[in-house]
Amino acid sequence: MSPELKVYEEKMNKTIHVMTSEFAAIRAGRANPAVLDKITVDYYGVPTKITQMASVSVSEARVLVIQPYDKSSLKSIEKAIQSSDIGINPANDGSVLRLTFPQLTEERRKEIVKQVSRQAEESKVAIRSIRRDANDRFKAMKKSGEATEDDVKSLETQMQKLTDKFIDEIDKLAAAKEKEILAI
Repeated sequence: MSPELKVYEEKMNKTIHVMTSEFAAIRAGRANPAVLDKITVDYYGVPTKITQMASVSVSEARVLVIQPYDKSSLKSIEKAIQSSDIGINPANDGSVLRLTFPQLTEERRKEIVKQVSRQAEESKVAIRSIRRDANDRFKAMKKSGEATEDDVKSLETQMQKLTDKFIDEIDKLAAAKEKEILAI
């Protein structure tokens, strides 16, 4: 693969990585520590991720246990979780917090599937935007004399193949996530 395409392939890989991490954070009825990744706690005036100030473990299929390294931070972790958008109230027993994920209703599953589809579509748009930037760059190379018309056509063809490969990967990942959600 030419060095010109390598840069754009890396950007597309990053897009896929972001999408998969977003998928991991989707609450699908199972306890998954990734749902806490976006929550920060005000810890002595510094916004800190929960995973940096507590051990997070899955005790049962639908229960997350959060055990703070510093017991005094228990209340602030609880407040941060309550004010977040995950929609679960933590149970505080004085030393640990327990998050119990409810069974998903059919309606909620369909809602989550729509969210997955939306994120997949946003990722496809990002991939296509990278392709457009690449094609603009190739045309600029032709104008400046860095590349011939045949070189540009070849690069554009390779870029389209790369784009198709990543779009297919997005479709497969989204279908797998949707199947996982509907199977729960």
